[in-house]
Amino acid sequence: MPKSKGILYAIGAYLIWGTMPIYWYLLSGISPYEIVAHRILWSAVLMFILSVLIFKIDFRPILRSKKKLLCLLCTSALITINWTLYIWAVENGHVVDASLGYYINPFINIILGVLFLKERLSGIQKIAIAFAFFGVAYLTFSYGKLPFVTIVLACTFSLYGFMRKKAQVESMPALTVETVIALPVALGFLAMTFINHTNTYQLTDVSAMILIMLTGPITAIPLFLFGKATETVSMTTLGFVQYLSPTLQLLVGVLLFKEVFTTAHIICFSSIWAGLVFYSVYLIKGNRT
Repeated sequence: MPKSKGILYAIGAYLIWGTMPIYWYLLSGISPYEIVAHRILWSAVLMFILSVLIFKIDFRPILRSKKKLLCLLCTSALITINWTLYIWAVENGHVVDASLGYYINPFINIILGVLFLKERLSGIQKIAIAFAFFGVAYLTFSYGKLPFVTIVLACTFSLYGFMRKKAQVESMPALTVETVIALPVALGFLAMTFINHTNTYQLTDVSAMILIMLTGPITAIPLFLFGKATETVSMTTLGFVQYLSPTLQLLVGVLLFKEVFTTAHIICFSSIWAGLVFYSVYLIKGNRT
């Protein structure tokens, strides 16, 4: 596959992820917990059709490995927490905080590398982390408390990526196993909402049900595009393109949802962007060596 086509796949994935708050906003009024349960359900159905019936993937190597299963159990829990908090953030006016979480994601990845992989920080990486730390610290001081949404989204997604690498399982079978692991809990939760009459939507609401069922493709399509992109596009290029997603989320939050963007946010984001410049320089230098 040509590299130019791979870049288009990457842009497509991050465009979908960046504008996804609009989709979750369409489901406002429905509990984020129910949305996530349905996202797991319909993702599991779609991934089963793709991986078992169409591509006929052999899952036996995964099922025979306790290490792989344990890693995927962890990633299943982490991505479920991440999805739940992200949808809650959209429904409760915290899209800007969510976008900040994905901006600082690369810095959390660096810290995980130092803590668990014994990686050494370069001078440029130290400067980048210092800028990011200052930005978050300033916003924390201005808020009077830690930006909970930002920190948890960044940490869960970084840990998710870290554990995915530890599992050493390809994207499609990994996502299939993750959703199947979470499926019993999701189905049990949905059943209880109907038994206790606490469901926030009706099965007779056709438009809502269509949107809910489409959460499966909405989840799988960008992951598929991203997987195709990684086949030909360098990690340096992907490192640049990945900022498209939180940038779009920020624009959606400020321009479309009219969320407050204070002076503290400006200082924080400016500091994060400065850190990302240094991080990008580090990526470029690493790609040349």
